[in-house]
Amino acid sequence: MHLADIAPPADDAERDRGASGAVWLAAAVSALGGLLFGYDWVVIGGAKPFYEASFALTSPAQQAWAVSCALIGCLVGASLSGALADRWGRRPGLALAAVIFAVSSLGTAAAGGIGAFVAWRIAGGVAIGIASGLSPLYIAEVAPPRSRGRLVCLNQVAIVLGVLGAQIVNWLIAQPVPAGASAAAIAASWNGTHGWRWMFAAAAVPAVAFLIGCLLIPESPRHLARRGDWAGAEAVLRRLGEGNPAEAAVAEIRRALATAPGRTLGAVWREPRFRRVLVIGVVLAVLQQWCGINIIFNYAQEIFAGAGYAVSDTLFNIVITGAVNCVFTFVALATVERWGRRRLLLLGCVGLALIYAALGASYVAGVQGWPLLLLVVAAIAVYAMTLAPVTWVALAEIFPGEARGASMAVATTALWAACFLLTYTFPLINAAAGTGVTFWIYGVICALGFAFILRTLPETKGKTLEQIERDWR
Repeated sequence: MHLADIAPPADDAERDRGASGAVWLAAAVSALGGLLFGYDWVVIGGAKPFYEASFALTSPAQQAWAVSCALIGCLVGASLSGALADRWGRRPGLALAAVIFAVSSLGTAAAGGIGAFVAWRIAGGVAIGIASGLSPLYIAEVAPPRSRGRLVCLNQVAIVLGVLGAQIVNWLIAQPVPAGASAAAIAASWNGTHGWRWMFAAAAVPAVAFLIGCLLIPESPRHLARRGDWAGAEAVLRRLGEGNPAEAAVAEIRRALATAPGRTLGAVWREPRFRRVLVIGVVLAVLQQWCGINIIFNYAQEIFAGAGYAVSDTLFNIVITGAVNCVFTFVALATVERWGRRRLLLLGCVGLALIYAALGASYVAGVQGWPLLLLVVAAIAVYAMTLAPVTWVALAEIFPGEARGASMAVATTALWAACFLLTYTFPLINAAAGTGVTFWIYGVICALGFAFILRTLPETKGKTLEQIERDWR
């Protein structure tokens, strides 16, 4: 990858040159919510063998609940994010998420029993739900059209950096586990008594940095405009850009609001063309989860144990998958404005369907070792450059402005509901049908997603949010 690959296109260079520093800084701060999202979401995978031994969680149902309980909080946070965004603003909502992240990470680390552990994990999930909706929304609303795709992809870059950070922290904190160690031995070890607690507590450091950053960035100009603060909106646009582009952007926002001022989500839903947009957004959000990649992160122990790897080897393999996830997210950053949203999403669906077919066949045939690791890494690479970042880009772009916050909240709520079902059902499906068949099921879902995107999703690259809304009309 070269710097030229991620630089603004030449025909938009003048507008982006003036705004680039301020816009990229605002986007980077907002994306810290994604970093905490990624860390909090994946730290559970590395800590899982140790807190399970510490709390004596032995049944699949107990283990599934301990992993998936945070998703209940995600649902709550995502459902609240629209009201927070529209009533308080994008920036205060992000700051609230930062506070909850910091407190819940320390609370989880100090939990004395499984009840407190679950409660604090749910609280952390609330922060994830809020940040997952507001971070891409904020970035989309401050970004110029020709850079919006890669700027929103910063959120996913931050997510994968958080994922990789959690994986590296877990690997560095955890002491070697002897092969065949019993649950009692693990519970009595440093990993079982202290190690897993430090894994969760480490998230408090970036959470505080996120909170400080939220105090420094401006409010979304489109949110200010919808509140009637036109002077504030133009001032922010000038701070992010300068000169005529700010005046032109304000004029375009005025025209869009004059067409449909102040409508609620219910009013938008009653219009067939916007109801179609909301359905597309919900399906994209669900597809991003039901494509199945997240079970590799959350159930890495089971996935790699089925491939013949011991616990210590699994922790190292998790770091490998995190590094691949990170590298290929930067590929998405370089290609999202060139290839477009639609093409990348289609590529992701067909690529995962083919890899899952091979992966399922390998598990059924009893293949172990590096061939399975290679297929898992390939699946993560495809996901990281397509469905993972581009879904957030599409969701941040396609909804009508008069109810963008509420629409985004509906989509992210659907995303976390789908994630909960995925995470909770995997151990049950895996126990009943085997890992190979489970991956085949996810492959079929990806094939159906390909057909849906091909039929319904238009290309949105290079357009302003107001132009996209006019196209739906």
